[in-house]
Amino acid sequence: MTQPAETEEPSLRRSIGTVQLFAYTLGGMLGAGIYGLIGRAAGELGAAVWLGFAVAMVAALLTGLSYASLGARYPRAGGAATVVQHTWQRPLLTWVVGLAVLASGLTSVATQSRVVAENLLRLVELPWLPPVMLSLLFLLAIALVVFRGIRESMWANMLCTTVEAGGLLLVIALGLRFWGSADLWETPSTEGITAGLLLQGAILTFFAFIGFEDTLNVAEECHDPHRTVPLGIISAMLVATALYMAVAITAVSVVPWRELAATPGPLAEVMNRAAPWLPGWVYVAITVFAVANTALLNYVTASRLTYGMARHGLLPAALGRVHGERRTPHVAVAALFVVVVALMLAGDITQLASATVLLLLAVFTALNIALLVLQRRKEEPRGSFEVPAAVPALGALVCATLLVNRVLSGDWRAPALAGAVLAAILLAWLALRPGREATAM
Repeated sequence: MTQPAETEEPSLRRSIGTVQLFAYTLGGMLGAGIYGLIGRAAGELGAAVWLGFAVAMVAALLTGLSYASLGARYPRAGGAATVVQHTWQRPLLTWVVGLAVLASGLTSVATQSRVVAENLLRLVELPWLPPVMLSLLFLLAIALVVFRGIRESMWANMLCTTVEAGGLLLVIALGLRFWGSADLWETPSTEGITAGLLLQGAILTFFAFIGFEDTLNVAEECHDPHRTVPLGIISAMLVATALYMAVAITAVSVVPWRELAATPGPLAEVMNRAAPWLPGWVYVAITVFAVANTALLNYVTASRLTYGMARHGLLPAALGRVHGERRTPHVAVAALFVVVVALMLAGDITQLASATVLLLLAVFTALNIALLVLQRRKEEPRGSFEVPAAVPALGALVCATLLVNRVLSGDWRAPALAGAVLAAILLAWLALRPGREATAM
């Protein structure tokens, strides 16, 4: 009697092209942060805020290039966790890195769900619908899109990214006639533009580029990732820089930088002065798309990271299952939905979301060092996109400097919360001992 053929385990679907990955990376960076960051940056750099974005791009691009090289070398779901395990074979370190990135993504999704709900209720009055219920419906919609498939997630991202970028282009177009009215070299310092001033501005504006790290987690679903990942990351970072610098020049040209720094909604004020005839709901709608897109990308990233860690014995094996028809990690998507709902119901976790950014800086440092180690390992095959050793070395130095600067900034809340998250991750390791079956990635 013939034995039945063994059913092959379904895998993630390769369907992401260069344009889609470019939009994915760009959408992750644009987000909603730039809409409020301009004001804070103007307070630090004055009218020279555009220069801060240029310097920050150079600093961020160092790590971006390292991520591009690593993504081309190891196109596997799991992102940073995959690289760390492959480099050092230390399950505890992989566990900490993976859950640090996961914590950052999930707290961000939960925070953004509340922002989406608040802005939607500004657009449409629904007195019968509590904001918490609207946040829950939004999270459910995001989870369903991610479950539906990577193609659907990419198309939703491309739509949202188009609106996000369109919003910034609208600001530039409306304020273009004001260019030349401000001294773009004026700063709050009587000494003008100094290295110290640029460093402080770059430290602040560096965070406008966070988002490129999401790309590493979907490399396994890319067509020709050895080419697609580097192109997607580098082109998106360059386009984001051009947009940020043009928006910065426009903002300080329309609204004097001192007033820009004092207003709670800097770009809304820019649009109000440059085009008072424009309905206010346009800006609110753009914000909804921007925040929703960031939530979508963080959810996709978290689900692929969870899937990757499960496939290598660091999380329950069920989280590594792939739906036979949809070709998505459906168990991971469902499990993460429960977690983000719990975080959303916990109330205002904005401080917690900010604290996890510190953990991301530590992860960036580790990934740059990992690339240095791999480049020096003789038996390690070279990738299709290699960068000089100076790139990850400087990237690690920049990220470590930013981390130390944030810890020593005087605001103890973010470092304390980051430390609490790290302690919780270590306690979970001690309780679960997940590394016994961990494999090379």
